[in-house]
Amino acid sequence: MLLGITVILTAIFFIINITLTFTIIFLERKNPQSTYAWLLFLWMVPIIGFLFYILFSQNLTKRKIFRYNTPENIQYHHLLRQQQRSLSRIIAIDPDSPIEKYRHSIEFHLNVSESLYTNNNTVDIFTDGYQKFDALFHAMEQAQSSIHVEYYIIKNDTLTAKLFDVLTRKALEGIEVRLLFDAMGGRYLPPSLLDGFESAGGKIGVFFPSRFKMLNLRVNYRNHRKIVVIDGITGFVGGFNIGNEYLGLEKKMGYWRDTHLKIVGSAAYELQHRFLLDWRASSNEELLIDDTKLNHYFPTIPQKSGAGIQIVSSGPDNINQQIKQGFLRMINTAEDYILIQSPYFVPDESILEALKIALLSGIDVRIMIPNKPDHIFIYWVTLAYVGELIEYGAKIFIYENGFLHAKTIVVDDSVCSVGSCNFDIRSFRLNFETNAFIYDRKVATKLKNIFVEDIKKCTYYNKELYRNRSRRVKIKESISRLFSPLL
Repeated sequence: MLLGITVILTAIFFIINITLTFTIIFLERKNPQSTYAWLLFLWMVPIIGFLFYILFSQNLTKRKIFRYNTPENIQYHHLLRQQQRSLSRIIAIDPDSPIEKYRHSIEFHLNVSESLYTNNNTVDIFTDGYQKFDALFHAMEQAQSSIHVEYYIIKNDTLTAKLFDVLTRKALEGIEVRLLFDAMGGRYLPPSLLDGFESAGGKIGVFFPSRFKMLNLRVNYRNHRKIVVIDGITGFVGGFNIGNEYLGLEKKMGYWRDTHLKIVGSAAYELQHRFLLDWRASSNEELLIDDTKLNHYFPTIPQKSGAGIQIVSSGPDNINQQIKQGFLRMINTAEDYILIQSPYFVPDESILEALKIALLSGIDVRIMIPNKPDHIFIYWVTLAYVGELIEYGAKIFIYENGFLHAKTIVVDDSVCSVGSCNFDIRSFRLNFETNAFIYDRKVATKLKNIFVEDIKKCTYYNKELYRNRSRRVKIKESISRLFSPLL
């Protein structure tokens, strides 16, 4: 009897597996890399594979998660058409900027990401947590009308307590304060802290909260953005989350080396626009950006010469991988060098091939990764991919002074990108990300100089070291790489 039940259950799971296999191949229209990885996983561990597929592989590309209302749609697309017509005039006004060389990259982001180009911005770069949070809290203390905060991870510790202290006091002063966090990244926040903030007049939004207490069916799609906008004029974007860990106070990870930007200028409009769309999708508050609210959230900013910036967002709700495609544009236009820093380096075929072509064309490609993992499988697959590029002449540096979490790319002293997007398939396809693409020699040169200084704290991972790695490491790399599209 028991044997018969076992046979029936096995047959049922086999049929489910077959059905799911055909769904993946014929209906989901996934990327081939992802398809092969899921098929391998389903057939190696059929029951567990089925459950993981249900949890981690929903298709969000056809869902209207972020929406404009009609007046916003008319207004924003009018601005886009206006800018598309005026790129030549911008070049004439600012002939010393890299905009002419990168005009087609700017047009690409205008067309694909609806990302406006502004060139009246000042940029401060932070690589240390104490400096970044001092600047952030100081800017919040100076707020006159609104503070909008959006983070992937907010820990329950002393840095978070300081953040809530500032936000709560500003809310009591009558400032509009909104806090948006990812449901997974903020899951340990105590209700007492949130209740105190709301009692003071602050508002809270949670991105993709679970409908069930112990199960989140959208756990694989996270809001990985780190954005703060103050008074619609000052914006912060980059890699730091909120927590003591990001001050280097966690012994396991040690010093936390990250990159974050403070932007003052019209690029803050685009960070504000991103926040408002995310807020609408995550809260019950309908913020109508009509004429009465336009000056409140988007105040007039002086049009002075400064850094050229586009704020670009991407996520699984869009078939275009906008930030990754922006990276590809940068790599393909390189004439001298490409510098990449990322805690995870798991490129898809398009990025990998572009870097190989750059290397074979004589471009100096340098990639910096951390010496310790916070996700062990991704660490091994990272070593596999950088090892492949070593054979083509890439220079690989392993950061030894704590944990490297920066997400930056710099090309030719003229263009760079900083934000929340890692150089991995998860950031390209599954996470909701935001990056600043900056067309400015001063900013690019500063980031290049920071990279050069970081090299002093690195081990040069050369061809000899890679080829002499142990058999055990080779096996770990090979297994991890098979499942890299799912990590």
